[in-house]
Amino acid sequence: MVDKKMNILVGGAGGFIAGYLVKSLVRQGHSVIAADIKPKDQWYQVDENANNHYDCDLGLRENCYELSAGADRVYNLACNMGGMGFIQNNHALCMESVLIQTHMLQAARDRGVSEILYSSSACIYPQEIQNEIKDSAAQGLKEADAYPANPEDGYGWEKLFSEIITDYFRQDFNLDVRVCRYHNVYGPHGTWDGGREKAPAAICRKVIMAKLNGEKEIEIWGDGEQTRSFMYVDDCITGMDLLWKSNFSKPINLGSDEMVSINQLVDMVEDIAGITLKRKYLLDKPQGVRGRNSDNTLIKEVLGWAPSIKLRDGLEKTYEWIYNQIKNGQ
Repeated sequence: MVDKKMNILVGGAGGFIAGYLVKSLVRQGHSVIAADIKPKDQWYQVDENANNHYDCDLGLRENCYELSAGADRVYNLACNMGGMGFIQNNHALCMESVLIQTHMLQAARDRGVSEILYSSSACIYPQEIQNEIKDSAAQGLKEADAYPANPEDGYGWEKLFSEIITDYFRQDFNLDVRVCRYHNVYGPHGTWDGGREKAPAAICRKVIMAKLNGEKEIEIWGDGEQTRSFMYVDDCITGMDLLWKSNFSKPINLGSDEMVSINQLVDMVEDIAGITLKRKYLLDKPQGVRGRNSDNTLIKEVLGWAPSIKLRDGLEKTYEWIYNQIKNGQ
């Protein structure tokens, strides 16, 4: 693939990652059609330099066909998702997102769209290989670990099914595809309250609220020993861009391999805030698998690159943004 100015459809453009993606594509000079099920005034970010903005349901086949007409490439980041509290309580709603990628693939085939990127997730990995806390290297999930399959209920099955059908369309209809398995993307402009937020934003919010209200304690879901890696959004956008410059069409991890426990995450945010809080552990709350990290061996082989922004650096920017949102009452 050579660099050229393209007509690009971004599904889920009103979401967190896609908001950054649209801005990046516009800066590169591409013509971008941005679509999301949310009304435009609820989008996380809006780039007015994108050609068109549509609030429509991409789970409906006719919308995928209409918006993909004339597109050279599709980024499908549209789905129902959120943090662990959301996905463990909305299995059916998460599964409905298979309609989005299925209809988008059909539209790409029938409209002559040659390239499509699908946003998958680390939630596709089998739960049984993540039920123990191990060291960083042993906790890393390799792409081949996806099978035999036993992903996260609902959301994980939806992502894995959509990976499979994407590959079938590649094989049967010669589509040029990319499949990114995101590992916990965070940063400014992300969800930080309301139930869909992920751990970095949730912890930032809790620490900020405790500091502003003079509280001495915060609540932590689980025992705090569960481990994760978190990728700053700038690395995510860079990774997607580099992946298109490769010829790699199989699923690939896109995540940081800097693994921390939730307790260590809280330590970092407390240090940024300049306070120390008592922790109340809520063992009955959703907490997901015990241990998860990204194995970046393959992405380094394919791209000669891997996400590298340090968690502490990304948290500082995220904390500052959420602090300002709370202080400004937004």
